[in-house]
Amino acid sequence: MFLSAIVDLLHFVFQVCKSVSHLHIFSDVVGWARTWMGLIFRNVPGPGKKDVQKGEGDIDRILRKSNNTNAPTPSSVNYHFTRRCNYKCGFCFHTAKTSFVLPLEEAKRGLRLLKEAGMEKINFSGGEPFIHERGDFLGKLVQYCKHDLQLPSVSIVSNGSMIRERWFQKYGEYLDILAVSCDSFNEDTNVQIGRTQGRKSHVENLKQVRDWCRQYKVAFKINSVICSYNVDEDMREQIMELNPIRWKIFQCLLIEGENVGESALRDAEKFVISDEQFQEFQDRHSDIQCLVPESNQKMRFLDCREGRKDPSKSILDVGVENAVQFSGFDEKMFLKRGGRYLWSKTDMKLDW
Repeated sequence: MFLSAIVDLLHFVFQVCKSVSHLHIFSDVVGWARTWMGLIFRNVPGPGKKDVQKGEGDIDRILRKSNNTNAPTPSSVNYHFTRRCNYKCGFCFHTAKTSFVLPLEEAKRGLRLLKEAGMEKINFSGGEPFIHERGDFLGKLVQYCKHDLQLPSVSIVSNGSMIRERWFQKYGEYLDILAVSCDSFNEDTNVQIGRTQGRKSHVENLKQVRDWCRQYKVAFKINSVICSYNVDEDMREQIMELNPIRWKIFQCLLIEGENVGESALRDAEKFVISDEQFQEFQDRHSDIQCLVPESNQKMRFLDCREGRKDPSKSILDVGVENAVQFSGFDEKMFLKRGGRYLWSKTDMKLDW
């Protein structure tokens, strides 16, 4: 396999599918990770069973090299178990091309394989992860990873619109970090971007979720995609008021087949900004200590040739080590870029 010299990490993606078993190699950029590597596992029918349904549930994973083997092992995993979402953000890179969600027990099996291979942190994302079974499916996975697998860190990325206090009451103790996406503190801008539903205020909902996080002792984080609609905004006052543990800003990215191209459900070209514009936004907010910027170059994959996702093997079929042994991961670069941080709330010593 040709590995591009201009990018740092190979990203695999586990794709859940009952008809075939493949591991996708992304060839462009994924939006929610610093130097990530991902794997996608697919649910494969057993002997004698017919293929009954196709679908996807992506697990993007950061990988780092093991000291004991030649194969990289998972340290931090980002599991996109659904593509469905109640928002229509124009730059979305993981669109609702299918409604398939891997059955709970199969999802748990894949998570256990990753834990056995060295996973320390799991992050659940989508789509909107709270949309499936009104968050109960997500809650069961969160509880399983923290209680059964004893992972040091369990986190979620959500748009926050479907989160209810009863979810915190039932599952909050098992969650370390909740990241809520907020691209603007101007409601008109949120409407232009597509991060809205009906008359609900995204900003007011963000504040409510922040309060619940404090009440139920869950670390609160904010993710923002910087695009042509918000690049000139000054968010310093609002971010300091909300006081998240981390504020990650991502440069708007184009991924063929997802948010650009003939087969895409979005056309994100009008949202794209230059590297200089992204740097100016970063400089404007540089006095915010919790700021963590993610430019295009920091999130590119090693193999950028084709601009699409190409299939490979599945961990449910061949196991984690066999699936990723030729990944070619640079652990020093991963650590240099802050891939590891205090990701367990027990270690953060937060003042609740």
